[in-house]
Amino acid sequence: MTQTMRKTDQELKTAVTEELHYTPNVDASGVEVQVDGGTVTLSGEVNSLPERLAAKHAAMRVGGVTNVTNKTAVRALLPTEINDQTLAHAVGEALAWTVDVPANAVKADVRDQRVTLTGRVTWDYQRHAATRAVTYLKGVKLVSNEILLESAVPTAGTKAAAEAAIRRSAELNPANITIGLDGSELTLHGSVGSWSQLRAAERAAWSAAGVTSVRNELHIAS
Repeated sequence: MTQTMRKTDQELKTAVTEELHYTPNVDASGVEVQVDGGTVTLSGEVNSLPERLAAKHAAMRVGGVTNVTNKTAVRALLPTEINDQTLAHAVGEALAWTVDVPANAVKADVRDQRVTLTGRVTWDYQRHAATRAVTYLKGVKLVSNEILLESAVPTAGTKAAAEAAIRRSAELNPANITIGLDGSELTLHGSVGSWSQLRAAERAAWSAAGVTSVRNELHIAS
């Protein structure tokens, strides 16, 4: 049986840097990488919000990484290129044309090319859809999602449904994950082997009917 050795911080830094350079939609020359105890910190400047997100996802893909702090900043466009009024119009159009964002449920405020989303929706995927709708617009530097989640669905079968979803998953080991439910808040406990598994468990939790909050207390096992 072969034992997998834990990577040192220097090895992780090298691996993350290589992954950033390998990722075609990231200009790695503008991103700095630091690693401390398996936690990766990214800093520097990138050209767009999607590039900023892609850099974080690249770091998360590297085996041995236990956490990623993304301190990269999006370079601001000149006022002559785009202004808040023009961007606010584009944001409103994008939300209106996105099929999985409920009509008139989400409002957006744009200041200094930063978008703040507010409103109320029923499902978490609708909140993500609103963020996704505006993230890829030219000029957006940051999206703050303050949309509230409310559901009138009874939670009597919520815990059992979430547990069944975990068992069905090809990515997850249900023996290592336990679920707690307090009102409409679902909590995940236990361990997973990677960031992708952690996110898979979280997606399964959010998909349970009646859930308005998820506390992900899973840790990534070395």
